[in-house]
Amino acid sequence: MSSNTLPIRASKRYYELDWLRVILILAVFLHHVFMPFNGDDWHITNTDSSKLLDDIMVYFEQIRLPVLFFIAGAGSYLLLQRASAWAFLKNKLLRLVVPFFVGMMLIVPPQEYFEHPEQYNGLMDAYRQRLLAFEPNHLWFLEFLIVFMCIAIPVNAWLRSAMGGAFTMWIARIARFRLGLFALVLFIIAIRCWLKATTVNEGHGIDNLALSAFYGLFFLSGLLFMSSPNLWQSLALHRRTSATAMAVCSCLFYAYYLIDFSNYASLEVRWALWWVMCSLVSWSAMLTLTGYASAYCISSPAWLRTANSLIFPFYILHQTIIVTLAYYIVQWPTTISVKSITLLVVSFAICAASCYVIIRPFTLTRRLFGMKPLPPAQH
Repeated sequence: MSSNTLPIRASKRYYELDWLRVILILAVFLHHVFMPFNGDDWHITNTDSSKLLDDIMVYFEQIRLPVLFFIAGAGSYLLLQRASAWAFLKNKLLRLVVPFFVGMMLIVPPQEYFEHPEQYNGLMDAYRQRLLAFEPNHLWFLEFLIVFMCIAIPVNAWLRSAMGGAFTMWIARIARFRLGLFALVLFIIAIRCWLKATTVNEGHGIDNLALSAFYGLFFLSGLLFMSSPNLWQSLALHRRTSATAMAVCSCLFYAYYLIDFSNYASLEVRWALWWVMCSLVSWSAMLTLTGYASAYCISSPAWLRTANSLIFPFYILHQTIIVTLAYYIVQWPTTISVKSITLLVVSFAICAASCYVIIRPFTLTRRLFGMKPLPPAQH
């Protein structure tokens, strides 16, 4: 297939969003499976760690979430074209806010227990103390989505205005150039470095302006790109250029990551360069993944439709299941490879089975975990 030709879609649904959503959530799952073994101070930490594993994981940290926020923005635009602003808000209330609070109250407390078992008189005591603590933990991603979805409504209205239309056409003209889409990362770099230098940026809360603005720009980019057929098509048309840019940025990233520049630049300059490298990888990866997915992921097999429907409750459950199992597995007198593979297989099986057998069949559990209600015939 030529880079200048695209396949004809079988329907108006953007199946690439489904493919990317499932793949990226599974990537988040893999990241958390390997966290006990990479040497970071995570909830559960193995005695031994792998430097190579850490070197690999730090790269993919720059890719998963920015692309997830981008496709969330694109999906929000599509939903806003089919529903009123009120219907959109109601949908997000049921499918984001409810599972966010259910997750904080019922799913997150065991993580605190297994991280600090000496502080509690058993798991039920941890629930008693943490039930109303409303600690997002890994569900901070949902907190960001809730805020971004509210922002999506006025942004969508602006994109429909004359000014918004003119802005979209201007971006579309830039996108005609081979590196036009890639050049847009300069704005993201400028905003990110400025906020990193001028604001307090600790933790994963929405009040971390540097983090929320960075992910927010990817979300807004998804809205913008999906609002223009020409812009969205440019992702696939320039996918090879984007892949080349991603390869170059990845080489620069690891060159900077592995080489000690402490004798050549101040700490502030080195941090600024680090955020530049991270942003380059994030943006080029987004262009590449969405470009190739748009070109080739133009249909949806039955397994993908099932996986896409279950991927949200899978995300809500996965870290608690991983932390619970890891607490016991890291105590085994065996190698990192045996422990990590065991944790991978067993935690995936439990997550998938829980979603398919416990959550999927019942209306109440579907609503609590953000799934669409069952069609009337399936009640």
